Amino acid sequence: MRRNRFLLSGNLHGGSVVASYPYDDSPTHKPTGVYSKSADDEVFKYLAKAYASHHPIMRTGKPNCPDEEGETFQDGITNGAQWYDVEGGMQDYNYVWANCFEITLELSCCKYPPTSELQKEWENNRDSLLTFIEKVHIGVKGFVRDTVTGAGLENATIVVAGIAHNITTGKWGDYHRLLVPGTYNVTALVLGYAPVTKENIEVKEGDATEVNFSLQPTVMPPAVNVTQLTAAPAPVTTITPTSVQAEVPNPTSLHQPIQPVDFRHHHFSDMEIFLRRYANEYPNITRLYSVGKSVELRELYVMEISDNPGVHEAGEPEFKYIGNMHGNEVVGRELLLNLIEYLCKNFGTDPEVTDLVQSTRIHIMPSMNPDGYEKSQEGDKGSTVGRNNSNNYDLNRNFPDQFVHVADPPQPETLAVMAWLESYPFVLSANLHGGSLVVNYPFDDDEQGLAIYSKSPDDAVFQKLALAYSKENAKMYQGRPCKDMYPSEYFPHGITNGAQWYNVPGGMQDWNYLHTNCFEVTIELGCVKYPRAEELPKYWAQNRRSLLQFMKQVHRGVWGFVLDAVDQRGILNAIISVADINHPVTTYKDGDYWRLLVPGTYKITASARGYDPVTKTVEVSSKGGVQVNFTLSRTDSKVEEGKVLVLNTPDPSKPNEKEFETLIKDLSAENGLERLLLTSSRDVTPYRYRPYKDLSEFLRGLHLNYPHITNLTSLGQSVEFRQIWSLEISNRPNQSEPEEPKIRFIAGIHGNAPVGTELLLTLAEFLCMNYKKNAAVTKLIDRTRIVIVPSLNPDGREIAQERGCTSKMGQTNAHGRDLDTDFTSNYTQYLGTREPETKAIMDNLILKQDFSLSVALDGGSLLVTYPYDKPTQTVENEETLKHLASLYANNHPLMHLGQPGCPNKSDENIPGGVIRGSEWHSHLGSMKDFSMTSGQCPEITVYTSCCYFPSAGQLPGLWADHRKSLLSMLVEVHKGVHGIVQDKSGKAISKAIIVLNDGLRVSTKEGGYFHVLLAPGFHSIDAIATGYQQKHVKVFVRHDAPSSVFIVFDTENRIFGLPRELVVTVVQVCLLWSSLPVSSGVSAQLSPTDTRMVSTASGSTTTTTRTKSA
Repeated sequence: MRRNRFLLSGNLHGGSVVASYPYDDSPTHKPTGVYSKSADDEVFKYLAKAYASHHPIMRTGKPNCPDEEGETFQDGITNGAQWYDVEGGMQDYNYVWANCFEITLELSCCKYPPTSELQKEWENNRDSLLTFIEKVHIGVKGFVRDTVTGAGLENATIVVAGIAHNITTGKWGDYHRLLVPGTYNVTALVLGYAPVTKENIEVKEGDATEVNFSLQPTVMPPAVNVTQLTAAPAPVTTITPTSVQAEVPNPTSLHQPIQPVDFRHHHFSDMEIFLRRYANEYPNITRLYSVGKSVELRELYVMEISDNPGVHEAGEPEFKYIGNMHGNEVVGRELLLNLIEYLCKNFGTDPEVTDLVQSTRIHIMPSMNPDGYEKSQEGDKGSTVGRNNSNNYDLNRNFPDQFVHVADPPQPETLAVMAWLESYPFVLSANLHGGSLVVNYPFDDDEQGLAIYSKSPDDAVFQKLALAYSKENAKMYQGRPCKDMYPSEYFPHGITNGAQWYNVPGGMQDWNYLHTNCFEVTIELGCVKYPRAEELPKYWAQNRRSLLQFMKQVHRGVWGFVLDAVDQRGILNAIISVADINHPVTTYKDGDYWRLLVPGTYKITASARGYDPVTKTVEVSSKGGVQVNFTLSRTDSKVEEGKVLVLNTPDPSKPNEKEFETLIKDLSAENGLERLLLTSSRDVTPYRYRPYKDLSEFLRGLHLNYPHITNLTSLGQSVEFRQIWSLEISNRPNQSEPEEPKIRFIAGIHGNAPVGTELLLTLAEFLCMNYKKNAAVTKLIDRTRIVIVPSLNPDGREIAQERGCTSKMGQTNAHGRDLDTDFTSNYTQYLGTREPETKAIMDNLILKQDFSLSVALDGGSLLVTYPYDKPTQTVENEETLKHLASLYANNHPLMHLGQPGCPNKSDENIPGGVIRGSEWHSHLGSMKDFSMTSGQCPEITVYTSCCYFPSAGQLPGLWADHRKSLLSMLVEVHKGVHGIVQDKSGKAISKAIIVLNDGLRVSTKEGGYFHVLLAPGFHSIDAIATGYQQKHVKVFVRHDAPSSVFIVFDTENRIFGLPRELVVTVVQVCLLWSSLPVSSGVSAQLSPTDTRMVSTASGSTTTTTRTKSA
């Protein structure tokens, strides 16, 4: 309530019919009969009457409630304490502690009336609710601004004469004060300004009277001796934006930026409050998020500062600062908090800060090692206490290295940061340390492990970047930082190659350069690792200019876009290479790229798979970045003779088709799904586990609230007669739409692993809530049939125990059968002994053979398996199955790293987080094997967490980790190949066989439709149908769009292996012979005969005549 600036509120209760207003209690706390009057008693009575007067029962003042028939309320309203004394009531809290006026509304005598009465209650209250909402507009409103700058004044006090209750202005100086009609004197005041009073303000019935205030500062900024600056007239006060690449403004210019005042050491809770405070106070330019958790489960917070927080703007580079990687090196942590304060407070008033924030997406992680910090001690000069994380590992020796194998297990902080760096298109970064005073650049180590210069391909760029920081720090630039500690140490101009200083294998800056597009340096900020708090202002003064100038370097070199020549859309992951510099970078989702370079002339090439490369000669100056765009044309592909190359070509006459393809391409781009999540009307977060009864009520609730897009059915019953629910989400639920892809999500095959169940319930609610609210979600639901089976083994789930990380209790069904061993391929042979849960999903889902993709959620590790689980099974279409599994893993922040880190398996390594089922835990009778062999549907199994049944407190984090992956499946199901099979007359051919790559087979559905998911690349398709010539085509499948195939069958020109003309002639002769008249010399009649064509083993055709018996 205090965070959101609510103005008016109603708290709805039951048990009587009356509107109650503050105060709810009195100083004497007499149980009843004491009128406890607030300063705004007239306003509250006005508001209460507004509600009561439109309620047919309330306005009579006679609720006639059972056992209270004699109770009356004049005009249907009452002072709360006069009715009965209530300590700690919410309406009083709103009025006293916030700007909000709240009343309590008792709506009916019966607290929990029957459903049949709800319609009548709505009719009784509808007009009252609407009238009450309208009252939020009464009174006075306006802005309080600075007379000099015109800026809004936050937290100014609005005083109404004669009413002892003040309110305050919002962030932009806006205010709204509820008042009843009358004449008032209103004053605005704020510290540092002369108060202003507006007298005789008339407030009328209806909309608020607008009253604005301009306040004159009482404390002016210090005067500047203009004659020392220039002989010309003083500049005007208008702020003119300048380029972020411009040199630093003269420090003696008229404008003086606001400096930080928060100089102290921030322990984790203090830092957390600081970050939340600035995110709350500056929501238009900040976004606070976490990239993961430390060993001790502290959040690894990042503050994003941008003019469009939460969104990557095409062409805008992304920058990051990371501090406190070593827990006892704290200066960087505090400087980054100072920097956050500085950027927030100066945005919009300081040209340098404003231009930087408007042109750069800035990410600041104050502490990468919060656990180590808490163990560190103020005053520490050079010890190692708190340096490492809580597992006692040095995080700056924990990253994969190019020269040596890092034997230490990857730490949670390391894995979280690696996933973070792979999720954003960072261009430039600095890692802030302590213990010396120098900027250190790659490489940090070399093959021999010696302290020698280890030169990167971009050595000149790194030197330039390092100097950009050091030259703004006078002490650092001198190069002799710690004379008392290291008297012989000298760094020319305050910079050094990392390995030349000392060898650091497993360092973060090298990993950034080698595995992402990001150039990172390591900055040592001072000789003392944990200085006293009183010294912190000195560090800010020494480093402020350096911090700002280094950020500006993100705009150096070349930048631009790589576009498709046909549709002018950006090409993701195109390669930008510079001649003679062996370090390419890649494009981001809009085809945008950034390549840092020092001034000079370069030959730059843009290339992408399936496109002809383009090379340009570019001149890079010292004045800033040069925009260089590339337009690439697709490479002409040669097709084997007699084969047809089929590309996705949406029908131009159907704009919705093109629009939907564009959506799929956008969502397939890097961070496309993240943008979907950011633009969703709201996310939902699981916070508890739902046993069977709650799960059933939740599903019914979804269906009742969203009946037009959901259909809830039972597939069957478990051993103990619990329903196995199936929820379909579609714009036409329960209707056959063979042209639309169909996807199923299944969880709870093992009852002791219910995380998947909660993830699917959350996914279902997320989709329903965002239908018609979020364009992308709406289109996905309109074009997809989504089937969710949240709990296949409800009996096992009922006996499983929370926090049973390794417990097998509830794994099997009530018969003690592991359901994932009950899906045997020979369906009819085992029909009598099949478990009811297995039979339900086989008969009603899998054997329908109308799904394009299936995703099963299980627990006990953090990886994805693909078919087959059977050890000796040949895997057809393995490339596609692995592609589907990898897609899920790659959208998970940790899974793709291939280090599940599960208890008792800490050394387990699953490359990419993906493995064939039989190579991990082979077994027979699995659901995904049956789905492949009998359901013609690829299925992957996702293991959601190491713990089978983690605590409910972990559910929000698990949802955050898996939601992008789950949504990626809804996008992926639209890719692959969509086809229609018809004959020349346009008749659809259903049940035709589609053979893919001479192996996998699927059948066409009603309407001749087929859809099959395939990995990106070329694939061969054979279409076979009885009575038609076999068709063969070759199709190219893109990674970001569906491919369409239209197959038209010719009539088969051979029958029984012989030419159609010969067979037709033989049939005609036979029919002619059978119709000849009988000879007159024969008295007996011939019996009716059957004439049939029979194909012999040799391929010849004979005619046989069978005489019917008498």
